[in-house]
Amino acid sequence: MVYLNKFLMTNDEVSIPAPLFITWYQCIITSFICYVAGYFGDRAQKQILSGASSNDAAGLYSKLSTVDLDSSISGVVNGAASNGLIPNRQPGFISQFPKATYKPSIALRIFPLSLIFVGMITFNNLCLSHVQVSFYNVARSLTIVFNIFLSWMILGIRSSVKTVSCLIIVIFGFYIGCQGELNYSTIGTNCGVISSLFVSLNSIYTKKILPIVDDNHWKLTFYNNMNACMILFPFVYYYEMDFVLLGHVEQLNSGSFWLMITFAGCLGFMIGIVTVLQIKATSPLCHNFSGTGKALVQSMAAFYIWKNEPTAYGVAGIFVVLGGSLLYTYVKMNENSSTLHVHHMKPMSDIESSSTNEER
Repeated sequence: MVYLNKFLMTNDEVSIPAPLFITWYQCIITSFICYVAGYFGDRAQKQILSGASSNDAAGLYSKLSTVDLDSSISGVVNGAASNGLIPNRQPGFISQFPKATYKPSIALRIFPLSLIFVGMITFNNLCLSHVQVSFYNVARSLTIVFNIFLSWMILGIRSSVKTVSCLIIVIFGFYIGCQGELNYSTIGTNCGVISSLFVSLNSIYTKKILPIVDDNHWKLTFYNNMNACMILFPFVYYYEMDFVLLGHVEQLNSGSFWLMITFAGCLGFMIGIVTVLQIKATSPLCHNFSGTGKALVQSMAAFYIWKNEPTAYGVAGIFVVLGGSLLYTYVKMNENSSTLHVHHMKPMSDIESSSTNEER
């Protein structure tokens, strides 16, 4: 996904190097996919309930429309089946998607989070458009630093000395990575830092906003992307519309360009699905481990694929940043394991378990 977005935002011959326009279009695609998935998910849920009486079906459908994962749907359906309300039938994958409806009153309540969401994805793509792919993960490595700082400032959650030590390692890696970058971009690096800040804010406020949409991540995804389309459009119109319409007529008339940019939007949505399934099958911490491994492969492969010239400091920065992130994950895993026993298996904070490698 990172490689594809980098290609779309930097290749002037095949694509249109307009980060705001590409971000806006990908939000449109994601909103459309959510709507289509919700349509078929709604039909699947109704088919599951087709054997129930109208009163029982209405109550069960209300429950199904508010669940977040396929396993939760199975619990509702199997419980109803055991009581003889509906046939014993397992829901399909598509059943997890709720019907996508846009209610202005709810959208207005979600709007502050949508502003943070727009900042996150916009500055992420602006960072990617200005820095080399090998440096991208270093430029956006301060997410866990902001996680800990904002958790303390906003939520009053204090961190251990071990956790703070991991953050110092990450900050040191960020510093030497910047020193070793031959094609250092101040704008790109600053955008990466701002994106990291918005990723942390998004983690905090998502937890607060989720109850508005029945704790359903797919509903929130739909509202966030619909709001993002409206928030981004004035900026696209003011900063990039003439550049896109007048300077890239050939690309706009090219089917391959629209195919690539649409595929990028679909790929972003599919990554979201895989992330949910991975966390469902393992844990947020395991997702962090795999994300760190992916980031390492992505950064090292960029030296070969994108012909980025490596330096000793640059490579060291990548390993120190990702090593610090991995150590942070290990420390939090041990701390939360101890906390779970002390507090009777209370789930760990979403802030502390959020991925350090967010991407569009």
